[in-house]
Amino acid sequence: MSAQLQFDFTHRPLVPYAHDYQHGEGEPWHFHHCAQLIHTLSGVVRVDTAQGSWIVPPSRGVWLPAFTRHALHITGRVAARTLFIDPLARADLPASCQVVQISPLLRELIVSALTLAESYQPGTREERIYELILDELRGLDVLPFALPGATSERLLRLCEQIQQAPGESWTLARAAALLNVAERTLARHFMRETGLHFSDWVRQARLVIALTRLAQGDSVLRVALDLGYESPSAFSAMFRRLLGVSPAEYFPAGS
Repeated sequence: MSAQLQFDFTHRPLVPYAHDYQHGEGEPWHFHHCAQLIHTLSGVVRVDTAQGSWIVPPSRGVWLPAFTRHALHITGRVAARTLFIDPLARADLPASCQVVQISPLLRELIVSALTLAESYQPGTREERIYELILDELRGLDVLPFALPGATSERLLRLCEQIQQAPGESWTLARAAALLNVAERTLARHFMRETGLHFSDWVRQARLVIALTRLAQGDSVLRVALDLGYESPSAFSAMFRRLLGVSPAEYFPAGS
């Protein structure tokens, strides 16, 4: 498990690591003294941090800066290919948690790095692979798979209620009535704590749940109805608008 690994960057700027997880496994809360990129080839990983949750679908990745406390939750069979990076390797590496697109080039570079020796000579193929990986890490495209967490106890409880019953009609008016506050007050506090409008957070929560359910093999029909959509086509339209492809294309049968 990567939670127990120690890393030595004396001879190289990053350490590649491969680990496969079974459905239902995970890793408890921990942190690393280095930055980390978790790239998934299959399955879905939920990464919990103090700032919120980050959902990593197949073929994507999550970036975690050094000293970020996090826990992993595994859905489906996950093949993870991870990079542990010296935080001093580049001055402009990402400074915040984010789910990212993994380019075909970076994917192949990660695979190649797994076969490299720890020590290498300047000007060699090994050095060029490591340096190109670092260059690629500086330009990662960020994906909308984060679910920011609230900080106050009242909004934390509200967010938990929404996640426990995502198919219900969660309007700002209903949420404000539950908390016995004005809608404008709730909207202001919600934006301040999560960085999202209330309606956007609800939509994001539903997307996160949908990704997890679909990765488990649930049908698009069942997921759509459980999340409160009137039809599978309405759900698929939302999915395509946010991810660029339909649920069937994102999770093809047999994958």
